[in-house]
Amino acid sequence: MENTTLEVTQIEKEEISKLTFPKTPVQKTDDELKVLKHSLRRAMILGNLHHTKIKIVFEDDKSRKEVRTTVWAVGDKNIVLKQGTIIPINRIVSIV
Repeated sequence: MENTTLEVTQIEKEEISKLTFPKTPVQKTDDELKVLKHSLRRAMILGNLHHTKIKIVFEDDKSRKEVRTTVWAVGDKNIVLKQGTIIPINRIVSIV
C-alpha cells in the first residue's frame, strides 16, 4: 500500500535537472494514468496559450517534491517544462 502521508518538498523548476528519476513508476491504476495524461495535455494547452502555471507533485529517487510551473510539451513518456527541463510521466503523482 502506498504511503499517502509522504511529506512534500517545494522546489524551483531550475532544480529539477539536478534530480535523479528511477525507471520504476509511482504506483497508479490504468484509469489514474489515463486521467493524469489527459490532465497533462490540458495543462500543456493552458501553458502554451495563457502561460498558466500548475502544481506538479512528483517523486525522484529521494523524496516527493512539488513545483509550480508551466507545461510546454507532453510526450509519451515525459513532460517538458521551460528551458527544456524534463519530468518522466511515470514519476508524477498528481497535478493541480
